[in-house]
Amino acid sequence: MRVIALHSVVPVRAEAREGSEQNTQMLFGEIATVLETQPRWMRIRLEGDNQEGWVDAKMVASIGGKDYTTHHQALKDAAYVIMPMAYAMSENNGQTIPLTAGTRLTRYEIKTEEYNGRQARIGRFEVLGVGFRIDPGMVIANPLDLNEQNLLQVTRFFLNVPYLWGGKNAMGMDCSGFTQVILSLFGKHLLRNASEQITQGKVIAGLKKAKAGDLAFFDHEDGRISHVGIVIDSERLIHCSGRVKVEKLDETGIFSVEQGGYSHHLVAIRRY
Repeated sequence: MRVIALHSVVPVRAEAREGSEQNTQMLFGEIATVLETQPRWMRIRLEGDNQEGWVDAKMVASIGGKDYTTHHQALKDAAYVIMPMAYAMSENNGQTIPLTAGTRLTRYEIKTEEYNGRQARIGRFEVLGVGFRIDPGMVIANPLDLNEQNLLQVTRFFLNVPYLWGGKNAMGMDCSGFTQVILSLFGKHLLRNASEQITQGKVIAGLKKAKAGDLAFFDHEDGRISHVGIVIDSERLIHCSGRVKVEKLDETGIFSVEQGGYSHHLVAIRRY
């Protein structure tokens, strides 16, 4: 059995109860395989990054047969919401739904229609036979080129998004949720956690050889990978620690002006 998220964001929890910690989130249109069911809860595995956890059964809908095949295939060529938050309107009932950055829009196209006597460009996508309309300025149909200019252009809208454990939306992100969402806009598909992301890509030998879009990884005192951020250049990175912010980076780690010292110890840089 498979399920699809038809809400903006669906919490995925460590245990089958509301008070359990949030491991990650499903975004609108994401698909998961059901591993186990309880009266109110489902244990799932996300198709995108293989994360497992429990979701409230009423927050997902079953999808199978032709619907699954069609949607699964369409996700491969989907457009992406690029702004922290956008609103889509259902053509069925006129209701709106907020969509956060990184949400994939299947069967996306731009149409020109007459509106108040003028020609207007309208974005349209379709999920399970339901059409939605969205401002095309909030969407990218194809991944962006990963360079410093585009990275700064995209991430400036995420500055000051607050830290939230397990979060990957504009109202709260953790460090690896931030890197996963941002790099998805550049066509890079990362695993969910920093300890998993460090297993992807290729090693970059030192900060001097790093370039915009590389990921910098940091560890705890016990050596466990505990944090990740996106390199802007050899002296700066953007990351989510307390909030999304730009800080100084050198071979030692992240120097926090706010704290008056190093907040994270650099252990690796990788390119994707």
